[in-house]
Amino acid sequence: MIRAIDKLEPFQRAISKAHLASAGVSIDSLDSKPLIAIANSWNEICPGHEPLKQLAEEVKKGILEAGGEPVEFNTVAMCDGIAQGHSGMRYCLPHREIITDSVEAMVVGEGVFDGVVYMGSCDKIVPGMLNAAARINLPSIIVTAGPCYAQIKPNESKELRQRFLRGEITERELIEGTLTYYTGPGICPFLGTANTMGALCESLGMMLPGGSLIPSSTSMRRFSAREAGRTVMKLVEKQITPAQIMTKEALENTITLLSAIGGSLNALIHLPALAAELGLELDWDDFSEITTRTPVLTAIVPNGNQTVVDLHYAGGIPAVLKELRPVLHTDAMTVTGETIGEILDRAPDGNRDTIHTMEDPVSRADGIQVLYGNLAPDGALVKTSAVPEDVRVFTGTAKVFDSEDECYAAFREKKIVEGDAIIVRYEGPKGGPGMKELHRITEIIKGIPRTAVITDGRFSGASGGLSIGYLCPEAADGGPIALVEEGDKISVDLSRSYIHLEVSEEELERRRREWKPLKRDEEKGLLGRYARTVSTARKGATLR
Repeated sequence: MIRAIDKLEPFQRAISKAHLASAGVSIDSLDSKPLIAIANSWNEICPGHEPLKQLAEEVKKGILEAGGEPVEFNTVAMCDGIAQGHSGMRYCLPHREIITDSVEAMVVGEGVFDGVVYMGSCDKIVPGMLNAAARINLPSIIVTAGPCYAQIKPNESKELRQRFLRGEITERELIEGTLTYYTGPGICPFLGTANTMGALCESLGMMLPGGSLIPSSTSMRRFSAREAGRTVMKLVEKQITPAQIMTKEALENTITLLSAIGGSLNALIHLPALAAELGLELDWDDFSEITTRTPVLTAIVPNGNQTVVDLHYAGGIPAVLKELRPVLHTDAMTVTGETIGEILDRAPDGNRDTIHTMEDPVSRADGIQVLYGNLAPDGALVKTSAVPEDVRVFTGTAKVFDSEDECYAAFREKKIVEGDAIIVRYEGPKGGPGMKELHRITEIIKGIPRTAVITDGRFSGASGGLSIGYLCPEAADGGPIALVEEGDKISVDLSRSYIHLEVSEEELERRRREWKPLKRDEEKGLLGRYARTVSTARKGATLR
């Protein structure tokens, strides 16, 4: 193969080698070895990323063993858990684009790399890395840090939070109790967006089989990182690129896996964005078609009371995919150079306490649903697998808030009561701007029976209850959610994928004529640019 650095004009090639040598890359390596970028999002803020510094050293060992020369650089990575519940959450989704752009700038801008190892762990970071892999299209592989162990059950962690909200324990007791659930660095142990997107890297073919859920801080996690370094060199040798791996068939496999594990709703903005980078079309109706026929095979928190580490030891994602084999495109290529079907030939059978069969699923279908109706003509999303049976058909009275902060204030004043349909609007991609995740809102209403949250904002993968979000069109675009008034009746029927505002079309038209967009102080910097260029949630909240 002709290396990227060898394609440079001779004088520039010599100068580029001199700069790299001055940074510590050996001259001999620069003369003969493929240069492999390690795009690492390590930092000391995000628990899921703290282990990546050590894992990068393992990746480097694998690259060196296979005859390559690793060169590491960093990008940013926010922790959604820290950004929750305040205005900082508006930066989380936009920073997905920063990650993609920054990696593109480093890899394409320098112009000397032959392959890339993408290292990230959490909610927007793995999607940002996948988008970069698709855009740059050099031989690539994804590596994550893996989930941390939990010493207590998920329901015990949830009860700790509820006890704090009821004033029964102190802040210190909540922190110390939570550290028995988040026991150390690593991805949060539930099936939130972070672990969902890691798992989907396996079905996309961009990660080593079983690589997503190996627990953090274990020897097996380190061995997997080292093997990823060796594997990227094989991809470089064979010139296998992400465009050859992340095909339409691989995306359909990935939606099938997402449905079967009852994964995070955020995948329905991240996968369309990835498809756009690949030059493919992926619509919410594509998700709906697959989810309505795919049974749910696991009950990992928030869908049940087991963690992703339990899922790993039950056989992991390969065992889930093995159960799904009859409905997968088994000839889809993976980073191993094998098809997904060849990988599944040697995959283990799952432990049936955790991974159910297609014949005996946790539930028949609709782990994730797209709802339509006059309140969401372009669609809204709900994680049905995490919705209690008693609120899957719901009629409530609208209590309307023009921001997450207003909703919090009402909760503190005990103004939210049983039977409320809580409308939180102007939190969409443009209206937020940034499309905040309203996980804390879903947590605080768990103690209030028969309530629903309906929003043009997002939810955490860990959110449960009747939480309906991502409404399109959003309020800032004049969508029907902007026209809801206090006291309106709202009906939801998940069996019919239906959400309806019980107001006549004539009344809605009158409100539409009188509607004026909510005026907020104009955002400067990143959020201002984001608001001016972002697309709808249905299109993946990509930048136009």
